[in-house]
Amino acid sequence: MSLTLRQMRAVVAVDRTGSLGRAAALLHLSQPALTVQLREAEGALGLRLFDRGARGAQATGLGRPLVEAFARVLEDLDAVLAGAKEAAAGRTGLVRLAVLPSVGATVLPPVLLRLRAANPGIRVVVRDAVADGVVELVRSGAVEIGIGIEMERDPEIEVTPLFEDRMVAVLPAGHRLEARRTVPVAALAGEALVLMDPRSSVRALFDRACRAAGTSPLPAYEATYMSTAVALVRAGLGVGVLPSSAVDLRIAPALETRPIAAPEIRRSIGLIRRAGRTLSPAAAALVAGLLAGAAPASADRP
Repeated sequence: MSLTLRQMRAVVAVDRTGSLGRAAALLHLSQPALTVQLREAEGALGLRLFDRGARGAQATGLGRPLVEAFARVLEDLDAVLAGAKEAAAGRTGLVRLAVLPSVGATVLPPVLLRLRAANPGIRVVVRDAVADGVVELVRSGAVEIGIGIEMERDPEIEVTPLFEDRMVAVLPAGHRLEARRTVPVAALAGEALVLMDPRSSVRALFDRACRAAGTSPLPAYEATYMSTAVALVRAGLGVGVLPSSAVDLRIAPALETRPIAAPEIRRSIGLIRRAGRTLSPAAAALVAGLLAGAAPASADRP
């Protein structure tokens, strides 16, 4: 016969109260029911756990180390169960998140601030990655959710749209293109361009638009981080191509921007997760916050 958790709790309760009657009341049992549990525990162990007398119940020499061990096991188990209940309620937990750098620097912080206010026990580990990197981190299980772009259809990935933004030309002060309301892709062919890393979604979409327009402009500068690209534009080294959500949220203050047209370049930012997988309660709380308020004021919800 194996020892059950109820029997262990009965043993610990008797030791702590020193009385079968008080232990039974503590466990909301009748005294005969508690006595049966003690007998079964002693039978399973093959030894007597308590000496019972006028002064109550006291652990025997062989029973003392077992009672103390049961108490430690139950404390650890109760702590684990309490933590599981907190996690299941979405009040605690760890979420691993991959995000496009442009979204991580602009849209994500306010969402995380609201999440912390509502659920201070939830921790979020954020990993910046380019578009393909976000998808791969989600697919591999390195992160639970991602915020990015699905450049190619993938049956292992499920995408929930969050918002759309468009690409804009970021202009150095006094640039001639300031006179235009929009900037055709063809008009950028003769410009010194400050473009993002070729692996980024911003660059991939711009290159695709250039091919559609029959042009193939070469970058004068390439940058991994948008802050670097903006600094190069501000120095007058070229025209940048950035998402409007990033520019409108002050990554590029005091610089003129014009929407890129002919063709217009839009990207759909989505919540990325593995298809058919249940999110942890903590991740579900983060997702709820993203769906409620991820889009910047300038962006369009699909």
